[in-house]
Amino acid sequence: MRWSGRRARLAVIAAFLLPALLFISTCDKLRRPGVQSFVEEPFPAKLSEWQLFAANGAPLQPNKGVVPYDLNTPLFSDYASKYRFVWMPAGSSAEYREDAVFEFPVGTVLVKSFAFPTADASEKERLIETRLLVRANSGWVALPYVWNENQTEATLERAANPTEVSWTDAAKKSHNFTYNIPNVNECAQCHDNAKTLLPIGPKARNLNRNYNYADGPANQLAYWSRVGYLKGAPVPDEAPKVAVWNDPATGSVEARARAYLDNNCAHCHQPGGTAGHTGVHLGINQTELRMFGACKLPNSMGYSGGLLYDLVPGKPDESILLFRMKSTRAKEMMPEVGRSTVHEEGVALVREWLASLKGECSSAPVQARQ
Repeated sequence: MRWSGRRARLAVIAAFLLPALLFISTCDKLRRPGVQSFVEEPFPAKLSEWQLFAANGAPLQPNKGVVPYDLNTPLFSDYASKYRFVWMPAGSSAEYREDAVFEFPVGTVLVKSFAFPTADASEKERLIETRLLVRANSGWVALPYVWNENQTEATLERAANPTEVSWTDAAKKSHNFTYNIPNVNECAQCHDNAKTLLPIGPKARNLNRNYNYADGPANQLAYWSRVGYLKGAPVPDEAPKVAVWNDPATGSVEARARAYLDNNCAHCHQPGGTAGHTGVHLGINQTELRMFGACKLPNSMGYSGGLLYDLVPGKPDESILLFRMKSTRAKEMMPEVGRSTVHEEGVALVREWLASLKGECSSAPVQARQ
């Protein structure tokens, strides 16, 4: 009888508690919905539909499973602040590649948001766009989302209008320019290799660095492996790593300049890239100076400032490479898309490296190899 009475009391308690627990669980899910996966057209018109970021938090507060990351030496984008995240479906992992971009599973979302400082002291930055690279069933798809003025939502715009940007840097220098958001076709110009759209940044050499996660600092390769987002990776000390372009403690002038060119130019200037036909290959593993364009006549379209060679050892101002980095004119500037301003510090670094090179260009210039 005593056990029967105890069971009855437990049954009554359960009848009250279970609905309450279910209600709490449901409310928690409503507050923190999981990331939504889309691998086929049509893709969401609003960034919020992906649920990559917490609904009630800051605009870029990552949702559960959305992992922030950074690169040793990133692509220059008009001095914009860039915030990168990755998400993969449950139970899936990227496969490690030593030299190439990782092999990501279907459903992967790579996120990159661009922001600039504001004149309003109450706001630190203004979000301009968030680009998604989605590993769909058909392959990688580029999706540019443009933020509204209230910073509450971003809308998919495959051919967005330019936006005016004004900001002042720490040295009190004003920057006023037109920021161009690449359309989906222009995204392919940089991300295409052998007619296949691919990510650029997430390679071992770029990710092999520490990141200050919410639960403490950790090497990104090790962290991705620990949370199940990467398989087959060696310990970080055995993985490749490039220098940080603006940190002399991480490498020589040559190492930092080479890392800069690798991440700003080599996605096009490599075999299979959209500028692979030029004979100028700027990848980090390139060891022959002639493949950087030393004493080579240009064979690509565009104005070269009357200069003769792509690269002249020891003479930066006679090198087309540096001339195009300093330009913002169409059919002249390099990279051709993705920036509207000159990266003064990047130019200075490459100039210093070019000035350090030894060699003479003969009267018989090198022809590009097709």
